Amino acid sequence: MPLPQKPVASPFDARTQALEVVRGIDLKGKTAIVTGASSGLGVETVRALASAGARVIMPVRSHGAGESAAAELRASTKNNVIEMADLDLGNYRSVRAFADAFVKRGLPLDLLINNAGIMATPERRIMGNIESQFGTNHLGHMLLACRLAPALAKGARVVALSSIGHRRSPIKFDDPNFETTPYDKWEAYGQSKTANSLFAVELNRRLEPKGVNAYAVHPGGIMTNLQREMSKEEFKAFGWVDDEGKLNERFKTAAGGASTAVWCATSPLLAAGGGVYCEDCNIAVAVPADDKGFTGVRPWAIDPEAAKRLWSLSEKLLGETFAI
Repeated sequence: MPLPQKPVASPFDARTQALEVVRGIDLKGKTAIVTGASSGLGVETVRALASAGARVIMPVRSHGAGESAAAELRASTKNNVIEMADLDLGNYRSVRAFADAFVKRGLPLDLLINNAGIMATPERRIMGNIESQFGTNHLGHMLLACRLAPALAKGARVVALSSIGHRRSPIKFDDPNFETTPYDKWEAYGQSKTANSLFAVELNRRLEPKGVNAYAVHPGGIMTNLQREMSKEEFKAFGWVDDEGKLNERFKTAAGGASTAVWCATSPLLAAGGGVYCEDCNIAVAVPADDKGFTGVRPWAIDPEAAKRLWSLSEKLLGETFAI
């Protein structure tokens, strides 16, 4: 059974850093894949997992940035089994090629962290007519996880990076690609983050009987390359920075933002199950649809029926059915 959407007695909180989470945890002999690991949260996620002894594979879109990040991580963690690989989540041929090549290696996969993402982009289309944020953040990662499913070891965990942005929109089942309604970059981002959460719910339902759990994570507010499409004026309008450019105190460091994903991947407190949305190194509380706060998960992001419906829609858009 999936875990209830209720906090547990976690020793960590909103200010915990990723390396603190893995203190005392031994991941030697474990294999992890972390997407989007050439910068920001991805780098710090790899740093924590590798510091605990895991073999970590970093599939990235930018080969040069990935090589540079991997070299720095090998040196700083003293862990030489950090590998870089090429992967473009917006190109499904690339996703299939990476996943199939990994499965052929015969390595059991213990941790999959779907960390990469894009945010608030101008209207773009990928793979024909798929809206780019939904297509990259959700469909690309779903395809990756499902293609990697044969390699998932018993006890494996899958972590899907969602966001407080899920509050902006449920799934637009009648028009997920903004074909008949005007494109709104924040609605599109919100839908993609709701999709990440619902994917974790449905993947957990399908794989928990096989000993595999999935979790959705809101990492918190962090200034990274994710905001590269945004202007300084937007930063100020959202209250992220003041007129002098000083960052809002609610924002975390990259290592702080990576902590919840690392916690979901490694914490013994989650050994009983998955299928929950987490934040600040704990299971988040469920909040009403009209909640105005900065914590908690809205009902449409953890609705099991919406999760099943999204899975079916996603298979149709990907042109592939997953027998998992």
